Amino acid sequence: MGLLDGIKQNVLVLGVVSFLTDVSSEMIFPILPVFLTSILGVGKEAIGLIEGIADSAASLLDIFIGYWSDKGQRKKFVIAGYGLSSISKLGIAFASTWPVFLVARGVERIGKSIRTSPRDAIIAASTDKNMRGRAFGLHRAMDTLGAVTGPIIAYFILAWMGSTEAGYRAIFYYALIPAFLAVAVIWFFVKEPKAAPLPLALAAKEKVKKVGFWQKLRMLKGDYKRFLGISCIFSLAYFSFALLIVRASEIGIAAENILLIYILYNIVYMIFSVPIGQLSDKIGRKPIIVASFFLYALIVAGFIFANSFWQVAALFAVYGIFVTTDESVNKAYISDMVPEKSRGIALGAYNSAVGAVYLPASVIFGALWAAAGAPVAFGAAAVVAAIAGVGMLFYAK
Repeated sequence: MGLLDGIKQNVLVLGVVSFLTDVSSEMIFPILPVFLTSILGVGKEAIGLIEGIADSAASLLDIFIGYWSDKGQRKKFVIAGYGLSSISKLGIAFASTWPVFLVARGVERIGKSIRTSPRDAIIAASTDKNMRGRAFGLHRAMDTLGAVTGPIIAYFILAWMGSTEAGYRAIFYYALIPAFLAVAVIWFFVKEPKAAPLPLALAAKEKVKKVGFWQKLRMLKGDYKRFLGISCIFSLAYFSFALLIVRASEIGIAAENILLIYILYNIVYMIFSVPIGQLSDKIGRKPIIVASFFLYALIVAGFIFANSFWQVAALFAVYGIFVTTDESVNKAYISDMVPEKSRGIALGAYNSAVGAVYLPASVIFGALWAAAGAPVAFGAAAVVAAIAGVGMLFYAK
């Protein structure tokens, strides 16, 4: 079977959109902390606040947007989300003080929150059930190709203009081009999926449309709720990616080599997105998710002992394999267990719930690191991840 066999237009177009958006975002965000510290003189505590709020804002509205998008016209939410993220990058391009960056970064992540659940529901509705793992994997691969391309473009701009304010600002300005191009692609090429016909009388259909938000949440099945609870436990160990970069720097990896490791991580992420999705189509989603939880535990434990460039690079590469599972197979798993009419709120509730845990997880991890050292913090995260793996193995469907 060819890679694109059975893949519908919406999946491909949304993959192009994610590619363009990630080119834009990954030109900006890997260098933003360096710009803030070296050019604007911002302290680490402010950067921690910016990234913590960004991580939480990325899932802030998912549950509500998912519910509203289940009523129909998911495309308009996707346009609004990508459009808001693009506009926020104008704020980043012209900002001169860190509170403005804080607002712009938060708004950019709110845009992600608005678009994610409706976009994923469109992908699921546009794909046959036995191919959803491959469809979500292909989408993540195209997204991650953008995450590889963006830093490379930024690297060459800095090499050309130097690590000066003018060089950083040039990157921010050039990043606006793919950001707004992505919105245009959605507008012209994404098609609203046709709702699957319900085998009910007209009166029953009207009753379904009137189901309220809380009632619809309660209607989600126990299997879904168990998976959601286990995912929240795991998320307590899933601290910000930025802290892995801090650990690499603490070990003694130079900044330019960290950029190379970051590109390697994204390349691995991209390469494995489709194969892991396809594997989940063949053997089931649950074994892949269980394995990913235990793999994460091993990765964070590895950061306790790593002390060289190659060891850190290897850990980041394996981390890319974990992330592609977390970003694609989990969504296919949820899409399989809920009906199309509830898919938006189910995906949204998942994104919001695990997103709500990310901020305290990073804060607790950082405080534990500061108080007791990296081995204790990373060891605790590994234990929590392993507990979630056991829970997924024995308690999820």
